[in-house]
Amino acid sequence: MELTPDTIVVFELGGIPINATIYFTWIVMAILAGAAWLITRHLRADVPPNRWRTALEVIVQGIERQNTEIAGRPARQVLYFSGTLFLFIVTSNVLSVVPGFHAPTGSLSTTAALALSVLVAVPIFGIASRGFGSYLRTYTEPSWIMLPFNILSEMTRSLSLAIRLYGNIMSGAVIAAILLGVAPFFFPVLMEMLGLLVGVIQAYIFAILATVYISSAMADSPHKPSKEKETS
Repeated sequence: MELTPDTIVVFELGGIPINATIYFTWIVMAILAGAAWLITRHLRADVPPNRWRTALEVIVQGIERQNTEIAGRPARQVLYFSGTLFLFIVTSNVLSVVPGFHAPTGSLSTTAALALSVLVAVPIFGIASRGFGSYLRTYTEPSWIMLPFNILSEMTRSLSLAIRLYGNIMSGAVIAAILLGVAPFFFPVLMEMLGLLVGVIQAYIFAILATVYISSAMADSPHKPSKEKETS
């Protein structure tokens, strides 16, 4: 049993080995891009939505509603980021039940890359929303002594995102392999169903935590009046 798809080389491209992590990441990206194009290719006001478009709208509206509840205000720009994270992770996890498919989220390199994108997105959204100086002051609150601790906190919580997602996906795969040897007819079906549930939950948790971190960076400082109060 391969513990990580990083060790599986699928083919070589110009002498560069392409492992299963990269290969199946491309497949997930192609599926999402292709599905989005097929569903929205006839997107017009005079064309009634079909069931696939309705399903996509329900998903998008659900993500947007969650983001609004977390941020306390509409944040369409956050929707694009956290929604993409959710759809990529949930698609990767759900496709793991397909024989021969190795979920990219079962690789620490993938989960680390997703966590790194959150780490980079937090200051970008924070600076865009509050301004450069105002955002940087959050690292020195309530005093300059907290500067290294706030920076360390920013990094460790992103690291925890990667390890949490990787650990849950890999633990499910290991347990399923063990039970397959014990009871090859009953437990695998049960574990596949449980794996689907865990995969969806982990995608939801990852996207929600990313939204929480970004919304916190975009929020007004508790020591400074908000823009609405200043202009009232």
